[in-house]
Amino acid sequence: MPQGRALQSTMALFSAHNVAAVNDSDTRRAGCFLTGIPGLEHLQIWLSIPFCSMYVAALAGNGVLICVIVSQPRLHGPMYVFLSMLASADVLLSTATMPKALATFWLGSSHISFDGCLTQMFFIHFLFVADSAVLLAMAFDRYVAICSPLRYTTILTSTVIGKVATATLARSFIIMFPSIFLLKRLHYCRVNVIAHTFCEHMGIARLSCSDISVNVWYGLAAALLSTGLDVILVAVSYMHILRAVFHLPSRDARCKALSTCGSHVCVILLFYIPALFSVFAYRFGGRRIPRYVHILLANLYVVLPPVLNPIIYGVRTKQILEGAKQMFSKLAKGSK
Repeated sequence: MPQGRALQSTMALFSAHNVAAVNDSDTRRAGCFLTGIPGLEHLQIWLSIPFCSMYVAALAGNGVLICVIVSQPRLHGPMYVFLSMLASADVLLSTATMPKALATFWLGSSHISFDGCLTQMFFIHFLFVADSAVLLAMAFDRYVAICSPLRYTTILTSTVIGKVATATLARSFIIMFPSIFLLKRLHYCRVNVIAHTFCEHMGIARLSCSDISVNVWYGLAAALLSTGLDVILVAVSYMHILRAVFHLPSRDARCKALSTCGSHVCVILLFYIPALFSVFAYRFGGRRIPRYVHILLANLYVVLPPVLNPIIYGVRTKQILEGAKQMFSKLAKGSK
């Protein structure tokens, strides 16, 4: 697709179908148009190939991981329960974004209703905050397992895990639900073209003709008090873990623990760095950062960690590998 054609087509669609909404000076009824990746329109069909491949891999990898954990009673311990929660959140997060992005890339299906845009925005941010909380819970799980192994089963009981899951969902809902009303209170009188592959809070707010300073500061506060706080607590947990690892008497035990922790830290960094960069770049980057850089990173943080998590947390865990072999062998025998 030639550069700029996608934006022109969305403008044409707006003019053809939404005259009444413009006359009423409220363009919410007209819906929104997602342009994809501005500046890289001519490459979108090619960029869709790795994104589609990663999405399919994320669905397959996390789906297998969830099935293995659910089907194996010996994998119902705290670590594996948190891992299944992470896999579920990853599947939902990538599914909230990739299908619509691929439809825009392949079919030029850029239109989305305003309420549909708000719904997508809510679930993307809700699931991201939940994902972050699960990573924090997993870091705490590793901290207890390494630093207080004798108290592991008494600290992380099934009741505690249930409370952690409930708190994760409640916190995500409480943080993100007000953003819907903050966006609905605004007045929209422009062509609702969002230069992105999916709807997100500040992208919608910038369509408004009203003052959006409340949205800016609320979004920043929500990011810092949820994801920012999680990053600090995860870092503190791994600092204690590393300190305990270096005090292990066996060199082999130290190397094994460092290898495991190193893999986990890489996944955590891949999740947090693009996300936090996206949050701050959108609010303070202005025109200094090209839009396509921001949008590419935003797409990576919703699809790349879901691809890597089953590999890092699943394939490298002996119990999960054995459980997967048992599950597939049972399926093979049942099909004969």
